[in-house]
Amino acid sequence: MSTLSHTVRDSSTMLRRNLLHARRYPSLTLNLLLTPIMLLLLFVYIFGDVMSTGIGGADRSDYIAYLVPGILMMTIGSTVIGAAVSVSTDMSEGLIARFRTMAIYRGSVIVGHVVGSVLQVLASLLLVGAVAVAIGFRSTDATALEWLAAFGLLALFATALTWIAVGMGMASPNAEAAGNMAMPLILLPLISSAFIPADTMPGWFRPIAEYQPFTPAIETLRGLLLGTEIGNNGWIAIVWCVGLSVLGYRWSMAQFNRDPK
Repeated sequence: MSTLSHTVRDSSTMLRRNLLHARRYPSLTLNLLLTPIMLLLLFVYIFGDVMSTGIGGADRSDYIAYLVPGILMMTIGSTVIGAAVSVSTDMSEGLIARFRTMAIYRGSVIVGHVVGSVLQVLASLLLVGAVAVAIGFRSTDATALEWLAAFGLLALFATALTWIAVGMGMASPNAEAAGNMAMPLILLPLISSAFIPADTMPGWFRPIAEYQPFTPAIETLRGLLLGTEIGNNGWIAIVWCVGLSVLGYRWSMAQFNRDPK
């Protein structure tokens, strides 16, 4: 068997293991989904009219259109925390140490976690997207190509954050610490342009919202789905995704290949 075939086979086995684990224990993913769904319903039905006025909209439907791209990005940040917890659990229980001794492609363990997490994120996005459509979100102006680009952006962003989450999980001594370390992935969207435009924030706070990975990704997604101006946000979002993916990959593999103490 060639090296490539061996790598694909082992990675597929680890992916299947992680998907089976997620199917048998779905509570973690469902709990993480509650945050974006509850925020979506809260801001639409409690603050929708007020927030719509703040962004210059005519009614609540305008704010729904503005809010949903940000909630979708927040869903990614929330769901990938499950990858950090799952990896940390494998590390603390000695399972990864056992895998290190087996005649398998070493990176397949991490690849299985990453691909499995990305697939869970995409499924979560479909669920949150269905809720958004049910409460009135519409994207009538987006072409098929723009929808495809939006899906690609979501998948790329999910991959980048998953690699970071896996690195956090491997660096944590236990699952609880991994969940706490990954909390910024939920908090960063709260200080981005997800809920209000960045240019309406106080001057001292605005750079925090503008120069972080979520804001350009959210603005790019809005441009693709709603036809707003994307500007340089598209390229900035891609650079963030590639940079975070490389950083997370190198961090994760360095820790995985490190000799156990």
